[in-house]
Amino acid sequence: MHEDRTYDVIVVGGGPAGATAAHELARLGRDVLLLDRGGRIKPCGGAIPPILIEEFGIPDHLIRARVRSARIVSPSDRQVDMPIDGDGYVGMVDREDFDEWLRVRAADAGAERVTASFRRLSRADDGTAVVHLRTREGVELAARARAVLGADGARSEVARQSVPGADRIPYVAAYHEIVRSPEPGSGARFDAKRCDVYYRGELSPDFYAWVFPHGDTTSVGVGSACKGFSLRGAVSQLRADAGLAGVDTVRREGAPIPLRPLKRWDNRRDVLVVGDAAGIVAPASGEGIYYAMLGGRLGGEAVERFLVTGDARELAQARRRFMRAHGKVFWVLGIMQRFWYSSDKRRERFVTMCADPDVQHLTWQAYMHKRLVRAKPVAHARIFFKDLGHLLGLGRA
Repeated sequence: MHEDRTYDVIVVGGGPAGATAAHELARLGRDVLLLDRGGRIKPCGGAIPPILIEEFGIPDHLIRARVRSARIVSPSDRQVDMPIDGDGYVGMVDREDFDEWLRVRAADAGAERVTASFRRLSRADDGTAVVHLRTREGVELAARARAVLGADGARSEVARQSVPGADRIPYVAAYHEIVRSPEPGSGARFDAKRCDVYYRGELSPDFYAWVFPHGDTTSVGVGSACKGFSLRGAVSQLRADAGLAGVDTVRREGAPIPLRPLKRWDNRRDVLVVGDAAGIVAPASGEGIYYAMLGGRLGGEAVERFLVTGDARELAQARRRFMRAHGKVFWVLGIMQRFWYSSDKRRERFVTMCADPDVQHLTWQAYMHKRLVRAKPVAHARIFFKDLGHLLGLGRA
C-alpha cells in the first residue's frame, strides 16, 4: 500500500460485502485499497440461492454440495421434509474458499489488497479521511481516501466510529463446528443433499440450530441472543442427537449476527457501511451471504456516484435501494422470529405449518428468487387463514 497517495476508496473488510464492493469499484477504474485482517472465518451455514450464483457469476467449483431439500425438526422431534420444486437446488459453499475467491476476483479487477486490522478513522488537515491500520507484524500504517466503505462485520468499528446508532444494534451470537461429513450408512441422521434445521428450545431458546452439508465437511451450529446460554454445549448436544459426535472436527468458529438493519448506513460525508456492518442479515433465517453481496454491490454503486458528483447524499442511496427491494421481507421475517421462536409450543406449531405444500412452495420460491411471490393469490389466502388459525391456537400441533 502507498501512504503517500490518496485512494479513491478504502474498503475495510474482505468478506462477501467488502470483496464485492471492491470488485465493483475496481472494475470501474477506481483506485481501491481492500483491507482484510485475514485468519478468521465467520460461522455460517454456507447456503447460497440460485439468484446469487447467477447475479454474481459464482463458478461451479465453489459449490461444494447441492441441497435438494430441507428437514425441519420440532421440539417433539417431529420431522417435516421440504423438497425443492423441480430441478432446483441450494448451493453450499465453504466460506474459507468462497471468501478468498471473492477477494482474488477483486484484486484481479485492480483492487490492491493488504492484510491488516482496522484501528481507527481520523482526518487530515484538509478533511480527507485517514484510515489507521496495523499489519500482522504489528506495524502501524495510515492511508488517505476520498471515501471509506466499511464492511468489517457485526459490531463494526467503522460503523461505531462513524454512524450514529451503530453501537445499539441487537445481535444473535452464532457458533458452529465444521466437521467431517459422515460416510453413507454410518447411522448418522444426515443426508448430504439435505439441510436440517432444529427448532428446539434446549438447542436455542430464541433462534435455531442447524446441520448443513458442504460436501466433505458439514457445518453444525446454533445461534442465540440469550446471555449465559451455552452455544458450545448446544452444538455438542446437537452433534450427539444427529449422530455426529464421533466425526472429526475441522475447526470451530463464533461471531455475532445482527438482527436488523441500521437506520443509517452513512455518515453523510464520505463513509458508508454495508453487509453485517449495516445489519443486513435476514431475521428468522440468519441468511446473510446474498444480502451482503447485494449490499456490497449497491454500496459500490453509491460510492461511485459520490465520487463522480461530490454529493454525499448519493451514499444514502445504498440503503434506500436495498430496503425498497427487501425491507418488506425483513419486516415479515422479524415478526415471524419474535412470535414463532418464543416458546417450544409455538415452535411445534410452526413446524406443523411447514408441512403445508403451499407454505413449502412459496417459501422456496421466495428464498430462491429473493422476492415475495405474487403469482398465487389463492395460495396466499389459504396460508393467511392457516397461519391465523395457528396464531389463535386453533391449528393442530
